[in-house]
Amino acid sequence: MGEIVDRLGMEQPSVSKHLRVLLEVGLVNVRRDGRRMLYRTNAEAIRPLHEWAETFERYWRHQLSRVKERAERKSNPSNDSGPDFISRRKDDFDGNKN
Repeated sequence: MGEIVDRLGMEQPSVSKHLRVLLEVGLVNVRRDGRRMLYRTNAEAIRPLHEWAETFERYWRHQLSRVKERAERKSNPSNDSGPDFISRRKDDFDGNKN
């Protein structure tokens, strides 16, 4: 757990609480190695979460592209080709009926 605490920059009690919740719902497995607790993700349990999150990937990729385009236009005003907004199209949301 110490490595997780170090990498996340969080306090050990907070990390312990989060790991306990993940363990309780089956998203991680744990084994003791002496005084250390070794945590490992449970890929089979995480798969449905990953598949659900994938449904939003197209939408967020498009949204991030819009943010990037707007930032680039603002940083280069000499190439201003229109208003500071991009209208949404119906097909931007078609894949996200959840």
